[in-house]
Amino acid sequence: MLTSVLIITMLIFFRIEAPRYKAVSSPTQIQTVVKASTSGVRPYVVTAVLRDVTLDQVAYDSLIELQEKLHHNICRKRSLVAIGVHDLDTLTPPFVYSAEPQANITFKPLNQDKTFRTDELLVFYQNSPHLKHYLHITKDEPLHPVIRDSKGVVLSIPPIINGDHSKLTMSTKNIFIECTATDLTKANIVLDILVTMIGEHAKTMFIAEETSVVYEETGEVKKYPSLAYRKESLEVKNVNDFIGIEYGPILNKICPNN
Repeated sequence: MLTSVLIITMLIFFRIEAPRYKAVSSPTQIQTVVKASTSGVRPYVVTAVLRDVTLDQVAYDSLIELQEKLHHNICRKRSLVAIGVHDLDTLTPPFVYSAEPQANITFKPLNQDKTFRTDELLVFYQNSPHLKHYLHITKDEPLHPVIRDSKGVVLSIPPIINGDHSKLTMSTKNIFIECTATDLTKANIVLDILVTMIGEHAKTMFIAEETSVVYEETGEVKKYPSLAYRKESLEVKNVNDFIGIEYGPILNKICPNN
């Protein structure tokens, strides 16, 4: 995935046509309804769908690693953003994002063999080398965030863990991405990164399916992913340092002001 970023960066800098990522509408647009109960704990969610994806072992491992890197960096150890990536074909939209008493949320968490209540899970994972670092984020909250589908299947209890029911496998073809957040700007950035990176493995590359998020309390409707473009000014020296190759004469001709 890093190699593709480098190639695209070079294409853009040399003013060679680079891929244009975009979200396309669907007649059966997938919707997520946000309940007012989330406002006091984790108020935002952004979503996207990728269709006809093919994951081999390398791509699957890379996706897992990407999520971990994002969680530790821009997501600030999940305090700002938590990522959920799901096999859409195992779920029944529309989805509902709410916050409920911990004892009311029962499901089988990722890679576990039995169901737990959320309050039980927060105890169970106290000794988990991987998850114990995130428990404090919501442990003492009276209401815990949860995303369900229309049949009540739990996708995730952010920012702790996803459900086992919708986990990705190498047979997954259609992917639903949800990022819950306390910082909407960061959530959009994370979603765009996931869409552009995973989208390389889709049958139709550089295209995501537009989804909608409806805030029930206000009636506000937002469409995601945004995949917004912006212009940046780059210094020749910085580009050369990044790509590790000296292209000074060419870059000076293309960008004479640098």
